Amino acid sequence: MLAGILLGIVLGIVNPPLALQMKPLGDAFVKVIRMIIAPIIFCTVVAGIGSIGDMKKLGRIGGLALLYFEVVTTFALFIGLVVVSLAKPGEGMNATIPKDYTAPGAPVHTVDFLLNIIPDTVVSAFSKGEILQVLFVAILFGVALGHLEIGKSIVHAVESLGKVFFGIMEIIMKAAPLGTFGAMAYTIGKFGVKTLLPLAKLMGCVILTSALFVFIVLWFIARVHGVSLWKLLRHLEDEFLIVLGTSSSEAALPGLMRRLEELGCAKSVVGLVVPSGYSFNLDGTSIYLTIAAMFVAQATNTHLSYWDEAVLLLVLMLTSKGSAAVTGGGFITLAATLSSLGTVPVGGIALLLGVDRFMSQVRSLTNLAGNAVATVVVAKWENELDVKKMAEVLSRR
Repeated sequence: MLAGILLGIVLGIVNPPLALQMKPLGDAFVKVIRMIIAPIIFCTVVAGIGSIGDMKKLGRIGGLALLYFEVVTTFALFIGLVVVSLAKPGEGMNATIPKDYTAPGAPVHTVDFLLNIIPDTVVSAFSKGEILQVLFVAILFGVALGHLEIGKSIVHAVESLGKVFFGIMEIIMKAAPLGTFGAMAYTIGKFGVKTLLPLAKLMGCVILTSALFVFIVLWFIARVHGVSLWKLLRHLEDEFLIVLGTSSSEAALPGLMRRLEELGCAKSVVGLVVPSGYSFNLDGTSIYLTIAAMFVAQATNTHLSYWDEAVLLLVLMLTSKGSAAVTGGGFITLAATLSSLGTVPVGGIALLLGVDRFMSQVRSLTNLAGNAVATVVVAKWENELDVKKMAEVLSRR
C-alpha cells in the first residue's frame, strides 16, 4: 500500500501524462468493490440482528444495547459533520468526476425517499443495486429469523455466506496496492502535488475527530458509570495492537470478549453486546463516513444544502449499521451511501484510495474502544457487572 502510494505520487510528479493513463487501475478497483456491496451488507445486517437471538427473551438487554448504539453512533456522525464543515479539507481540489461515475437521481423528497426504501420485489432490491432496499430486506429478514425455530441454523448459514463474501473482499484488497497506485498517480498527475495537502487535512480531520470522540465523549460516558477509560483501554492494549497491525477491529473480537469477561461483565451480556456492536456500534466508521462523504462533496465542488446534509446523516444512520468491521468495510459503506443519495458523485471515492488504509486503522481503533465502553455500560445498566472484580482488575493498570 505504501509503495503504491509513493510510486503513484512519484509518477504523478515526474510524468503526468503517463500517470493519467493509470486511471483504469483505480477505476477497476472501485467498480469491483461496488460489485459486492449488496451481498456484504445483507449478510452483515442479517447476522448482526440474528446474533441478538429471541427478541422476547433478550428484549431488555438487546433493546438497551440498540438504543445506546443508535444514540452514540448518531452523535459520532454529527461530530464528524461539524469538524469537516469547519475544516473543509476538500475545498480547493476542484476534482472532476466523469458523469458515468455519478449516481443517478433527482433531488430526494421525504415521501419519495421513504417510499423508495421499499423494493418492488425482494429480488429487485439486489438486481437494481439499491442499497437502502437491500438494508430494508435484511432488517425484515433478521427480525423474522428471531421468531423461527430454525432461525439459528439459517443465521449460521448467512454468516457462512458472509464469510465467503469477506473472502472475496480479501482477494479484492490484495489488489489495493495497484488500485491506490492508479488512483494516486491519476490524482497527482491531473490535479498536481497540491492534492496531497487536502488528503493530509482529511486524515487530520479523521484523527482529530476520533480523538475528540474517544477522550471526551467515551471518557464522559465511562466516568458517569464509574469506569476509568484510560485503565479500560490499557486493559485492552493487546487487542489495540492487533487492530493497529491488521486495520480490522474484527481481528480482535475473540480477545475483546475474553478481556471483558475477565473484567467482570456477564458472559450473556458480552455475547450479545459485542457481536451486535460490531454491526451496529461502529463509532469510528461513523466518523469516517461523514467526513469522507463531505470531503468528496467539497473536492468535487458539489454543493450540499442543509437539507442534503440532514438527508446524508439520515442515510448514514442506516447504512453505517451495515458496515462490516473488516478492512475496507467503511469504504464499501461509503460507496453504498453515495449510490443511495445520488447527490455526491460515487466516483469521488477514488480520491480516498491513497489514504483509506491509514484511516481504516484510526476508525478500527475507535470502533474497538466504542464497543468496549458499550459493553461495560450495558452490563452495569443490567446489574450484570461485577464492580469489585472490575476495580481489582483495573487497579493493576
